[in-house]
Amino acid sequence: MAVKEILKMGDPRLLRVALEVDTFDTPQLTALLKDMTDTMKHAQGVGLAAPQIGVNLQVVMFGTGEPNPRYPEEAPVAKTVLINPIIKPLSEDTEEGWEGCLSVPGLRGKVPRWKSIQYSGFDERGLPIQREANGFHARMVQHECDHLWGILYPMRIKDFTQFGYTEVLFPGLSDASDD
Repeated sequence: MAVKEILKMGDPRLLRVALEVDTFDTPQLTALLKDMTDTMKHAQGVGLAAPQIGVNLQVVMFGTGEPNPRYPEEAPVAKTVLINPIIKPLSEDTEEGWEGCLSVPGLRGKVPRWKSIQYSGFDERGLPIQREANGFHARMVQHECDHLWGILYPMRIKDFTQFGYTEVLFPGLSDASDD
Protein backbone atom coordinates (compact mmCIF):
# COMPACT_ATOMS: atom_id res chain seq x y z
CA MET A 1 0.00 0.00 0.00
CA ALA A 2 1.50 3.36 0.97
CA VAL A 3 3.21 5.49 3.55
CA LYS A 4 0.71 8.21 4.47
CA GLU A 5 1.30 11.71 5.76
CA ILE A 6 1.01 11.87 9.54
CA LEU A 7 -1.14 14.79 10.66
CA LYS A 8 0.54 17.21 13.07
CA MET A 9 -0.79 18.87 16.20
CA GLY A 10 -2.87 21.87 15.15
CA ASP A 11 -4.74 19.96 12.43
CA PRO A 12 -8.40 19.99 13.52
CA ARG A 13 -8.89 16.42 12.28
CA LEU A 14 -6.84 15.22 15.25
CA LEU A 15 -9.42 16.69 17.65
CA ARG A 16 -12.44 14.76 16.34
CA VAL A 17 -14.04 11.81 18.10
CA ALA A 18 -13.58 8.90 15.68
CA LEU A 19 -16.48 6.82 14.40
CA GLU A 20 -16.93 3.17 15.33
CA VAL A 21 -16.15 0.54 12.73
CA ASP A 22 -19.30 -1.43 11.91
CA THR A 23 -18.03 -3.81 9.22
CA PHE A 24 -14.94 -5.98 9.60
CA ASP A 25 -12.74 -8.03 7.29
CA THR A 26 -13.34 -5.77 4.29
CA PRO A 27 -10.92 -4.75 1.53
CA GLN A 28 -11.16 -1.15 2.78
CA LEU A 29 -10.19 -2.10 6.34
CA THR A 30 -7.39 -4.33 5.06
CA ALA A 31 -6.06 -1.43 2.95
CA LEU A 32 -6.26 0.97 5.91
CA LEU A 33 -4.31 -1.44 8.13
CA LYS A 34 -1.65 -1.91 5.45
CA ASP A 35 -1.29 1.87 5.10
CA MET A 36 -1.05 2.23 8.87
CA THR A 37 1.55 -0.55 9.10
CA ASP A 38 3.65 0.98 6.31
CA THR A 39 3.38 4.45 7.84
CA MET A 40 4.22 3.32 11.38
CA LYS A 41 7.18 1.26 10.19
CA HIS A 42 8.50 4.11 8.03
CA ALA A 43 8.30 6.50 11.02
CA GLN A 44 9.83 3.88 13.37
CA GLY A 45 6.84 4.31 15.65
CA VAL A 46 5.46 1.87 18.18
CA GLY A 47 1.84 2.86 17.66
CA LEU A 48 -0.48 4.67 15.29
CA ALA A 49 -4.16 5.59 15.24
CA ALA A 50 -6.23 5.94 12.06
CA PRO A 51 -7.03 9.61 12.81
CA GLN A 52 -3.30 10.37 12.62
CA ILE A 53 -3.44 9.62 8.89
CA GLY A 54 -6.74 11.43 8.43
CA VAL A 55 -9.09 8.44 8.70
CA ASN A 56 -11.85 9.12 11.23
CA LEU A 57 -12.35 5.54 12.45
CA GLN A 58 -11.74 3.84 15.80
CA VAL A 59 -8.72 1.82 14.66
CA VAL A 60 -5.35 1.70 16.41
CA MET A 61 -2.30 -0.46 16.14
CA PHE A 62 0.56 -0.71 18.58
CA GLY A 63 3.57 -2.84 19.34
CA THR A 64 6.14 -4.27 16.98
CA GLY A 65 6.84 -7.63 18.57
CA GLU A 66 10.53 -6.73 18.67
CA PRO A 67 12.72 -4.14 20.38
CA ASN A 68 12.26 -0.62 19.03
CA PRO A 69 15.17 1.83 18.72
CA ARG A 70 12.94 4.66 19.95
CA TYR A 71 12.28 2.79 23.22
CA PRO A 72 15.30 0.52 23.74
CA GLU A 73 14.69 0.21 27.49
CA GLU A 74 11.16 -1.17 27.06
CA ALA A 75 10.19 -4.80 26.53
CA PRO A 76 8.63 -5.49 23.14
CA VAL A 77 4.83 -5.51 22.94
CA ALA A 78 3.09 -7.89 20.55
CA LYS A 79 1.83 -6.18 17.42
CA THR A 80 -1.88 -5.61 17.94
CA VAL A 81 -4.72 -4.17 15.90
CA LEU A 82 -7.49 -2.89 18.16
CA ILE A 83 -10.80 -1.66 16.78
CA ASN A 84 -13.59 0.07 18.74
CA PRO A 85 -11.58 -0.11 21.96
CA ILE A 86 -12.80 0.18 25.52
CA ILE A 87 -10.31 0.84 28.32
CA LYS A 88 -11.01 0.17 31.99
CA PRO A 89 -8.51 0.95 34.75
CA LEU A 90 -7.80 -2.01 37.03
CA SER A 91 -7.14 0.40 39.90
CA GLU A 92 -7.00 4.14 40.49
CA ASP A 93 -3.17 3.98 40.64
CA THR A 94 -1.46 6.20 38.10
CA GLU A 95 2.14 6.89 37.17
CA GLU A 96 3.87 9.52 35.10
CA GLY A 97 6.02 8.55 32.17
CA TRP A 98 7.69 10.19 29.21
CA GLU A 99 5.69 10.16 26.00
CA GLY A 100 6.07 11.46 22.51
CA CYS A 101 3.93 11.25 19.42
CA LEU A 102 4.34 11.05 15.67
CA SER A 103 1.79 13.90 15.49
CA VAL A 104 3.85 16.02 17.92
CA PRO A 105 7.35 15.42 16.51
CA GLY A 106 10.48 16.35 18.39
CA LEU A 107 8.79 16.86 21.76
CA ARG A 108 8.37 14.75 24.89
CA GLY A 109 6.36 15.22 28.03
CA LYS A 110 5.61 13.44 31.29
CA VAL A 111 2.05 12.18 31.16
CA PRO A 112 0.02 10.59 33.96
CA ARG A 113 -1.63 7.30 32.97
CA TRP A 114 -3.30 4.41 34.75
CA LYS A 115 -0.69 1.82 35.74
CA SER A 116 -2.84 -1.20 34.91
CA ILE A 117 -5.73 -1.47 32.48
CA GLN A 118 -8.02 -3.94 30.81
CA TYR A 119 -8.68 -3.22 27.18
CA SER A 120 -11.16 -4.80 24.86
CA GLY A 121 -12.37 -4.39 21.32
CA PHE A 122 -12.04 -6.31 18.08
CA ASP A 123 -9.34 -7.39 15.67
CA GLU A 124 -9.52 -6.77 11.93
CA ARG A 125 -11.69 -9.85 11.40
CA GLY A 126 -14.18 -8.75 14.07
CA LEU A 127 -12.99 -11.28 16.64
CA PRO A 128 -13.13 -10.01 20.23
CA ILE A 129 -9.95 -9.03 22.05
CA GLN A 130 -9.70 -8.63 25.82
CA ARG A 131 -6.36 -8.21 27.60
CA GLU A 132 -4.82 -6.79 30.72
CA ALA A 133 -1.75 -4.59 30.47
CA ASN A 134 0.55 -2.62 32.72
CA GLY A 135 3.63 -0.46 32.38
CA PHE A 136 4.72 0.54 28.88
CA HIS A 137 2.09 -1.70 27.26
CA ALA A 138 -0.73 0.02 29.20
CA ARG A 139 0.72 3.47 28.45
CA MET A 140 0.94 2.66 24.73
CA VAL A 141 -2.70 1.51 24.56
CA GLN A 142 -3.97 4.56 26.45
CA HIS A 143 -1.92 6.93 24.27
CA GLU A 144 -3.16 5.44 21.00
CA CYS A 145 -6.78 5.24 22.12
CA ASP A 146 -6.68 8.90 23.18
CA HIS A 147 -6.26 9.71 19.47
CA LEU A 148 -9.69 8.17 18.87
CA TRP A 149 -11.25 10.59 21.33
CA GLY A 150 -9.51 13.71 20.00
CA ILE A 151 -6.90 13.88 22.76
CA LEU A 152 -3.19 14.49 22.18
CA TYR A 153 -0.76 13.72 25.00
CA PRO A 154 0.15 17.40 25.71
CA MET A 155 -3.50 17.87 26.74
CA ARG A 156 -2.86 15.44 29.64
CA ILE A 157 0.39 16.97 30.93
CA LYS A 158 0.09 18.35 34.47
CA ASP A 159 3.57 19.88 34.86
CA PHE A 160 4.81 21.78 31.83
CA THR A 161 8.31 21.95 33.28
CA GLN A 162 8.34 18.28 32.20
CA PHE A 163 7.61 19.06 28.53
CA GLY A 164 10.11 20.05 25.88
CA TYR A 165 12.23 19.18 22.91
CA THR A 166 13.72 15.70 22.92
CA GLU A 167 17.17 16.98 21.92
CA VAL A 168 17.22 19.29 24.96
CA LEU A 169 15.66 16.90 27.49
CA PHE A 170 17.59 13.84 26.33
CA PRO A 171 20.83 14.89 24.60
CA GLY A 172 22.25 12.13 22.45
CA LEU A 173 18.98 10.37 21.75
CA SER A 174 17.78 10.34 18.18
CA ASP A 175 14.22 11.61 18.41
CA ALA A 176 13.11 8.72 20.60
CA SER A 177 9.99 10.66 21.48
CA ASP A 178 7.45 9.48 19.02
CA ASP A 179 4.65 6.93 19.34
